[in-house]
Amino acid sequence: MKNESYEEMAKKILADVGGKDNIQSNVACMTRLRLGVKDKGQVNVDALKKIDGVLAVVDADSLQVVLGPGKVNQVAQPFASLTQVPLGADDEDEATVAQDSERAGGDVRDIAKENKAENKARHDKPLQRGLQHIANVFIPLLPGIIAAGLINGLTNVIDYQTGSAFVNDWWYMTIKTLGWGLFTFLPIFVGMNAAREFHGSAILGGLGGTLCLGVVVPGFPLGSQAITMPLTNTPYVVGVGGLLTALFMGIFFAWLEKQIRRWMPTVLDTFFTPLLTVIIGALVAVVFLQPVGSWLTNAIYLVMDFVYGKLSVFGGFILSSTFLGLVSVGLHQALTPIHVLLNDPTGPTHGINYLLPILMMAGGGQVGAGFALYFKSKNARFRKMVMSSIPVAILGIGEPLMYAVTLPLGRSFLTACIGAGFGGVVASLFHLGAVSQGVSGLFGLLIMQPGQQLSYLLAMAVAYLGGFVVTWFFGVDEGRIDEIYPEQ
Repeated sequence: MKNESYEEMAKKILADVGGKDNIQSNVACMTRLRLGVKDKGQVNVDALKKIDGVLAVVDADSLQVVLGPGKVNQVAQPFASLTQVPLGADDEDEATVAQDSERAGGDVRDIAKENKAENKARHDKPLQRGLQHIANVFIPLLPGIIAAGLINGLTNVIDYQTGSAFVNDWWYMTIKTLGWGLFTFLPIFVGMNAAREFHGSAILGGLGGTLCLGVVVPGFPLGSQAITMPLTNTPYVVGVGGLLTALFMGIFFAWLEKQIRRWMPTVLDTFFTPLLTVIIGALVAVVFLQPVGSWLTNAIYLVMDFVYGKLSVFGGFILSSTFLGLVSVGLHQALTPIHVLLNDPTGPTHGINYLLPILMMAGGGQVGAGFALYFKSKNARFRKMVMSSIPVAILGIGEPLMYAVTLPLGRSFLTACIGAGFGGVVASLFHLGAVSQGVSGLFGLLIMQPGQQLSYLLAMAVAYLGGFVVTWFFGVDEGRIDEIYPEQ
């Protein structure tokens, strides 16, 4: 598709979402253009789904136009130019915000949308909404995290294989600096996005994030003259808490800024609101938020070590077989910051995410279940729907297959989950690790540790086979299929 076609596609999308004046934010993630609209009544969802190249439309807290990997970035750039809202930003300036407080067939698209909306309404609780806000903090960071993770993974292999032969070459060190630089300053970006998501000034949240960098300022007492913290009388250590503390700081700074602005005289607002927000927020953060963030981070690593290390293949089965259930109710969003922590090269896993490959097997189990349903069912309409959903599911976009096929059937969804568990066992046995995140399915090959591609394909094949066999024998209920998908 040429650039002109991408621009034309962006124009069509903009027209069907109510035009430039109806857009207040736009964010490009791995497969979707996530739009914040002022009035959803102006959005023509049916017209959006008919645009050539649009795989699906998800009407959640944000309007999500599914375009697929790669294409979303090609469309997002001209779309941002048309709206004059930078990617990942809001059209309202920060001060104003703080003040104002798969491709599928026609049947598949319609049924998937209807079932997803019904499922969302059933599980649209404060927990899910809160997790969506947390996910919104990290999703705009994924392109950088993916790039930096791949750079770190590749340069580590190159250094090992060549004996660090390129460390004196300017071009190599420039690339390597970018990989480490993103994760070094990631707390600042997390703090900024958290403050913005919770309607505060992003730059103030970023300032809070600097407390998580572990950078010692000039004149900082060291050794026997170390600073003592109040309440605990422990030495003051910079950079405690990492990304989770930066997240908490961004949220807290946004809340504090709004509280101060409520009573601050307008003539003094420009100067004293940000000043008091930063000073008060930093003192509270260092005394209370950083210890909490540090404790929670350590707890996450301990739990992951227990499930992955102590439970071994049994843990792999549990993680992969339950992941689709988390996705169906929106609780998988809680894992977004955990994946970022695991891909941090300064963390205990040294940037290798051993959790993600296990969870990616969930999509394989569902594809296997889809093939079993297709070959065993006699319902022509249903078979057509299943087969139109499988190709994009193989590539890693499994929502049409889940929401239009397996989840409504119930039993098939459970057998898909069980089948995925076998893939998780193999992924655990091979100790598969991802150097980045953001893709799954066959595209997952791009983020596996170098040398693990064949092992990943074998684990995915086992998930396919597991989903197929378990569904073939226990998951096909022709009466239920005919009841939900009556042939015309």
